[in-house]
Amino acid sequence: MLTIIGCGNLNRNDDAVGVIIAQHLQKYLAENPNSHVRVYDCGTAGMEVMFQARGSRQLIIIDASSTGSEPGAVFKVPGKELEALPEPSYNLHNFRWDNALAAGRKIFQNDFPKEVTVYLIEAANLDFGLELSPVVKHSADLVFEEITALISQNINF
Repeated sequence: MLTIIGCGNLNRNDDAVGVIIAQHLQKYLAENPNSHVRVYDCGTAGMEVMFQARGSRQLIIIDASSTGSEPGAVFKVPGKELEALPEPSYNLHNFRWDNALAAGRKIFQNDFPKEVTVYLIEAANLDFGLELSPVVKHSADLVFEEITALISQNINF
């Protein structure tokens, strides 16, 4: 099973890129069904990422990044590089997908994906608004095409 999770905030322009790609992938799968692929829009809910990933063999997370790199740059990173145990807190709002990767592996052990890939797309604009920047939209299209190609190859999910 392949699980694909888009993360982000639809009200913060380019921060929505992961969610928008996930929505496009859901439409793609409605037209090209594949019983071995699940796609979720987890917004900013790290805890949901942890639970949706459970039971999958492979996991792809898509999100925006803000590292100071060239806007639209796409980083494809092994999840292991980004895992981070959460700081002790009573506030689950601060529990992000990087925390979900570390906590999910610790809690669910063999029932958590071993193969995790994270696509990060560098944002140009994280102000309040509903539009992707043209450069980020272009990168989103490229990531969408790469993932749909992977799905169509149907590599033993």
